[in-house]
Amino acid sequence: MANIDSKRAVTALAALAQDSRLAAFRLLVTAGSPGMNAGAIADTLNMPAPSLSFHLKELTHAGLIEGHSQGRNVIYRANYENMQALIDFLLENCCAAEKCGSASNVVET
Repeated sequence: MANIDSKRAVTALAALAQDSRLAAFRLLVTAGSPGMNAGAIADTLNMPAPSLSFHLKELTHAGLIEGHSQGRNVIYRANYENMQALIDFLLENCCAAEKCGSASNVVET
């Protein structure tokens, strides 16, 4: 997903648009490159294993996390490259090439 198009962005955003998946993704981002096994994720999030399995599958399908076998365990890690590609896609035309965050770009309500 290094180069992302609208369809892949929608898939990734849809995967994150659910409380349990967002919590799992944020946990894996916090865990960093060592990642976590499914049991540790389930314990931390207080989530039943079957539910967690479904959510991890959705995040993997969206390209936001990766699972790697390590002995009898699967270690899950955030896919930082794909996460950055999604952020870059969302900000691609930020502020119409003007400096973002300047007072002139703030819309008052």
